[in-house]
Amino acid sequence: MTDDPRWPRASAWLAREDDGPVDLALLGVPAHRTSISPTGADATPAAIREALARYSTYSWTHDVDVADLNAVDLGDVTEPDGPEGEARVMAAASADARLLVALGGDNSITYSVMAGVCGDRLADAGLITLDAHHDLRDGESNGSPVRRLVEAGLAGSRVVQIGINDFSNSREYVARAREMGITVITRDALRRRPIDDVMVEALGIAGSGGGPIHVDLDVDVCDRSVVPACPAAAPGGISADELRQVAFHAGRSPRVSSIDITEIDAGKDAPDLRTVRLGALLILEAAAGLACR
Repeated sequence: MTDDPRWPRASAWLAREDDGPVDLALLGVPAHRTSISPTGADATPAAIREALARYSTYSWTHDVDVADLNAVDLGDVTEPDGPEGEARVMAAASADARLLVALGGDNSITYSVMAGVCGDRLADAGLITLDAHHDLRDGESNGSPVRRLVEAGLAGSRVVQIGINDFSNSREYVARAREMGITVITRDALRRRPIDDVMVEALGIAGSGGGPIHVDLDVDVCDRSVVPACPAAAPGGISADELRQVAFHAGRSPRVSSIDITEIDAGKDAPDLRTVRLGALLILEAAAGLACR
């Protein structure tokens, strides 16, 4: 690719070093060892950073340039799996920034990233997941972060799960979600509601405790045709554009302190790298939202 000083690349924006308060901090969390199915998601943070070179820093729709934000790349957490690894993630996620964006890795990182950002405010915090799955399984895996957070003190009544899909969950885990008081907005419901309206509702519920909100963007919520690098994605998921809109709304809300982007296995992507490129665009949409606060 040629360089053009009039067309700055998003990768250069994140690579620069600025002084002063940090607006956006990027953190790689290449967790993969406890995944329910084998995954190469540990290679994804580096792949998404590389894909940022494909995009500029300017949003035409919102007329903002994210290069005006002071952003810092914190690098990757070493060996983020297991108790010691999760402790390292929690420490790194407590970085002082207006918005933390964590790059997975599998969905297990939602537990350690949110716990690290919220600290002793977890009981007042809220969680919004964009996911085809409830992630309420027993044990410790990429299928259990929501259950673990509720058991750690997060109120189930301030958890909103958007995009839950048919034939992607069991009857028992659906019952568990109901018992915990989780608000579920299914994939079917999204066919009849604008995503903007859904996010307004979700932010209101998740933010009702007055604490920070974490947003989990599990990319397998999307239709499999647009995210071939997400092993658990099914035909009939939401569009890439809808997920980009969610990332923008999350970044724009002053209540949102952190976002994670998970479940992309970069090694299984299509030749055009459409899934990895979507991951890069989710960072930029969140940053554009932050610039609009």
